Amino acid sequence: MKKLIAMLCAAAMVMMSLAGCAQAGEESSKKSDYVVKVAALKGPTGMGMAKLIEDNTNGTAKNNYEFTMASAADEILANIIKGEFDIAAVPSNVASILYNKTEGKVQMAALNVLGVLYVLSTDDSITSIADLEGKTVYSTGQGAVPEIAFNYILEQNGLTVGEDVMVEYKSEHSELAALMASGEAEIAVLPQPFVTSVLMQNQNVKVVLNLTEEWDKATNGENQMTMGCIVIQQAFAQEHPQELAAFLEEYEASVAYITDEANLENAAALIEKAGIIKAAVAQKALSACNIVYIDGSEMERIASGFLQVLYDSNPAMVGGALPNEDLYYQGDAE
Repeated sequence: MKKLIAMLCAAAMVMMSLAGCAQAGEESSKKSDYVVKVAALKGPTGMGMAKLIEDNTNGTAKNNYEFTMASAADEILANIIKGEFDIAAVPSNVASILYNKTEGKVQMAALNVLGVLYVLSTDDSITSIADLEGKTVYSTGQGAVPEIAFNYILEQNGLTVGEDVMVEYKSEHSELAALMASGEAEIAVLPQPFVTSVLMQNQNVKVVLNLTEEWDKATNGENQMTMGCIVIQQAFAQEHPQELAAFLEEYEASVAYITDEANLENAAALIEKAGIIKAAVAQKALSACNIVYIDGSEMERIASGFLQVLYDSNPAMVGGALPNEDLYYQGDAE
């Protein structure tokens, strides 16, 4: 009888232990009550987030997210400076500007878009930068990264803007895209996905130069053109490290899903559902949008070289001063 009681007691203890483990596992899998506020742009900078946005809508994301989509960086900069967004997808040079404006309170956590600038033309005899000599090129982004990048490439090829090549600027990508699509402009520098939009409307227009490749030639591969990144609030990283780690893991997975050719149709549908761009354009543009996930020391190497070129051309493009190395969030390596 004593043996039976002992066995029953032992069994009860095992069951209680298992129940406790199950409860602990359940507790550990529960989401934090904290709502992570994320801002992104309606273009390549935000496209890699589409799968994560869908997971959040379905309730399968590890965090609770609140996403805000903006048409331009200017729409969200003030809110980032005020600390109202924990995370944001912005142009790479804007990360440096935010870092300087907030005295280091905003950091870069990952690169998410490399070069997306292309030269389009109805003149398919243009096959090199040298072929632009004596031409008029239309562009957008005056006073911003597209102007500096294009000017730098021209200069490294021995061409001077205003003398060898005339550049006329339009204020909006959509305005210039319409001019190219209608045939009113012969040569233009445009980013994706506007490039794809033009090609879909006018079969006489072709991509004649990939400025990412031309940048690589101009810099002898010492750095890369990088157009977009993920920034985070330093306070968010310190106060909510688990939520940040979960986001970076989920975001990297989202980028992998969106850029996998096997998922192309569904990825394009998710991009449209997220309010970024139309699925038809996304499906054709994705492969040329250079969407990536690069963090850690590789992020720092690529971004610092790019920011150096921008600073040398116009310090205002990086906020007046090159940031210290603590711009680059290194996670566990910090």
